[in-house]
Amino acid sequence: MATRKVVKIDEEKCNGCALCIPNCAEGALQIIDGKARLVSDKFCDGLGACLGHCPQDAITVTEREADDFDEKAVEAFLHKKHEAQPEPQPKPQPTSFTGCPSSRVMQFQVPKPKTESTQTRSSVSMLSQWPVQLKLVPVNAPYFQDADLLVAADCVPFAYPDFHQDFLKGKAVVVGCPKLDDIQYYKEKLTEIFRANSIKSVTVPYMEVPCCFGLVKVAEDAIAASGKKIPFKKVKIGIRGEIKLEEEATHRPQHFAHAH
Repeated sequence: MATRKVVKIDEEKCNGCALCIPNCAEGALQIIDGKARLVSDKFCDGLGACLGHCPQDAITVTEREADDFDEKAVEAFLHKKHEAQPEPQPKPQPTSFTGCPSSRVMQFQVPKPKTESTQTRSSVSMLSQWPVQLKLVPVNAPYFQDADLLVAADCVPFAYPDFHQDFLKGKAVVVGCPKLDDIQYYKEKLTEIFRANSIKSVTVPYMEVPCCFGLVKVAEDAIAASGKKIPFKKVKIGIRGEIKLEEEATHRPQHFAHAH
């Protein structure tokens, strides 16, 4: 067994955010028991493409005895992994619909409350569309045109008591979980939405737990990839429902990281 470069993961630093996973083209990394782990030495080419995507600096490249990198084994592994994935479902279209009601596109009028009393505020839904899951919304849904878009972590409405009035009111919304879902798919889907529609602004409420910040990063990357200049706001929500942080920035193509 020869000595060569392979990635090393500091499990104490790793928070399982999974931002490194889509950046390993060989599929050498997986989230196992809440931590990123190297599946096999022979799947790792040692180039470290995943390093720059770890917000915790938990990944390094080290030299040690390891099996040789095996391209054929990687190809077979990725092929098997692809075959195990379910077939992609056709995108629902806003003009016609057949299939599961959970994916049916709907747009409806939000009722105007008679007063601003606490009782009224909590009893009127501000949701003006369906569906809301990022996996289900059509890229060309009519409610995205000229919309202020809310990209919400799906735990936020449970933690923040006035979510409808303070965040959802007057906005189109998509929700998802960067911990449990495919964040590379999220980035591609949001990029398509930004390119296909006149989005006026993007707001991302996310939970204070470390893995949830992945949704902010995905939204930022999608804005940059779309080539558009879109006002952007991120809001951190504590697990007890308080606002921890509010930051605003306008993101420009290729230079969004310097716009804070």
